[in-house]
Amino acid sequence: MNPLTFALRDSATLFKRDVRHSLRYLPMTLSGIMTPVIMLVLFVYFFGGALGSSLMGAEHGAYINFVAPGILIMTIASGCATTAINVVTDMSEGIIARFRTMPISRASVLTGQVLGSLLQTLISVGVVTLVALLLGFRPTTNPIAWLEAYGVIALFTFGVTWMGVLYGLIGKTPAGANSLVLTFLLLSFTSSAFVSTATMPSWLRWYADYQPFTPVIDTVRGLLMGTPITTTNVILAIAWSVGLALLGFILAQMVYNRSAA
Repeated sequence: MNPLTFALRDSATLFKRDVRHSLRYLPMTLSGIMTPVIMLVLFVYFFGGALGSSLMGAEHGAYINFVAPGILIMTIASGCATTAINVVTDMSEGIIARFRTMPISRASVLTGQVLGSLLQTLISVGVVTLVALLLGFRPTTNPIAWLEAYGVIALFTFGVTWMGVLYGLIGKTPAGANSLVLTFLLLSFTSSAFVSTATMPSWLRWYADYQPFTPVIDTVRGLLMGTPITTTNVILAIAWSVGLALLGFILAQMVYNRSAA
C-alpha cells in the first residue's frame, strides 16, 4: 500500500471519529445551527421592516430574499467556531499527542477534522435553508443554479474550515480559539449580508466589496435569486476560497509539525 493510500485510509478513519464526536457533543453541534437561525429570525422579523423598506421599499417577505443568502454564508462562520473549539480541545486533552505515537499519516489528523467539519457545516447550511424557506424565502432560479450556489458555498466552507483548524491550533484555549473566529463574524457583519454596499460611504464600500464574504454572498444571491452576477465577484469568490484554504492548510501544517517537535 503506497503512502497516498495510507493517508486516504487514515483520513477516512479520523473523519468517522469527527462525525461521532459531533454526535456525542450535540449542544456544540446544534449551536452552529441555532446561531444563524436566530440571526435569520432576528433580521427578518425585528429589523426586516426597516431594512427592507430602505433597500427596496418592500416588507419583510421581500427582505428575506435579500438576507437569506447572507445568513447561509454566515452559517459557515459559525461552523468555523465549532471547528476551532474541537481542535483546541483535542490538543488540550492530549488525543493529538496520542495520534502522533500511532502509525498513521500525520497529515490525516488535520484532514479528517476538516472533512468532518465540512460535512457538519454543509448540513447546517441545509437546515438553515429549510428554515428560511419556511419563513418565506422564495428563490427564483432552477435546480442547476441551486447546485452551483451550493458548490460555491462548499468551496468557501472548505477554505474557512482550514482557517478554523489553524485557529484551533494557535488558540491554546477554547476562548482563545473562539476569539480568533470572531474575525470571520465581523467580516460577515460588514459585508453585503444585511444591506447593499451601495448604501455605504465610498471609502467603506471599497472594503465591503472586496473582503471575503461579500463576493461569495453576492454570487450565491445572484444564483438563487437571479440577480446580476459580475465576473469580478465570481473570480473574487473563488480566489478567496482557494486562498483561505491554502493559507490555512500551509500554516496549520507548520504549527502542527512545530508543536510535535
